[in-house]
Amino acid sequence: MDPVPMEECFYGSDVEKEDDDEEEATTHLRDRFRLSTISIAESEAKRNNMEISQSVVVCISDLAFKYAEQLADDLELFAHHANRKIVNMNDVILSAHRNKHLAETLRSFSHDLKAKEPQSEKKRKKSSNKEDKAFNSVLHIDP
Repeated sequence: MDPVPMEECFYGSDVEKEDDDEEEATTHLRDRFRLSTISIAESEAKRNNMEISQSVVVCISDLAFKYAEQLADDLELFAHHANRKIVNMNDVILSAHRNKHLAETLRSFSHDLKAKEPQSEKKRKKSSNKEDKAFNSVLHIDP
């Protein structure tokens, strides 16, 4: 039987370290998410002259975090199904297919973003080439 390296006795294997790091990152993210949710809930309650109990706020933040985790998993699956490694806006819109109003709002938002984007270099070059061809096809007659 091979001896166990000294580092593994104290720190565990690399896989365990990665799992611990991932768990720590998830905990940190969940805590930040919870703080944001609490802040939003409290500001909305204050804006509407209402009070909200801490247990309700905690429940809402936990549900919202679980929903966000599920949404992230779905988006990853949609991108993977399309043989992509990057999630795009179509994946987000697809994730809202059960909520017609949300899907339509996301489509509208997507179209607005595309309209605000500057033309890509290829499109500019193509349009300038067309303009050059049109310009060169005009005959200039010098007097």
